[in-house]
Amino acid sequence: MAIEVVRDYFKEFGIEERILEYEASSATVELAAQALNVEGARIAKTLSFIKEDKCILVVSAGDAKIDNAKFKATFGVKAKMLTPDEVLEHVGHAVGGVCPFGVPDDVVVYLDESLKRFDTVFPACGSSNSAIELTCEELFTYANGREWVDVCKGWE
Repeated sequence: MAIEVVRDYFKEFGIEERILEYEASSATVELAAQALNVEGARIAKTLSFIKEDKCILVVSAGDAKIDNAKFKATFGVKAKMLTPDEVLEHVGHAVGGVCPFGVPDDVVVYLDESLKRFDTVFPACGSSNSAIELTCEELFTYANGREWVDVCKGWE
């Protein structure tokens, strides 16, 4: 299971015990917010895109949507999301539990500015019923973030 990959990854940092698991599904922003009893905007959703045959991940706030013009200006390509099968193949996590932790080295992670308005956010941990509470600085560090980007709309 992908959550075990994430748990092993977090052992390197001594934070594996901070993973939250619950019985209810957290496969969508709404479900995760209900399970964690937080506003949906604080759910750090991880979106998977293809760029020149490589996978890139964009982690954004739960209430943010990709702005196609900003995405193209930032990455030089049209935003093309991976299919669920491609996500599993490239990232190693199934849709509903996709996160930027414990992913292959060739997957590049970007974090969207929409997250920075919160003290802490809740990304998934590889399964459809897990999360971890992290500061934005911790998220950037543990996700091996390449850089902060501004590619979303609808959250301002």
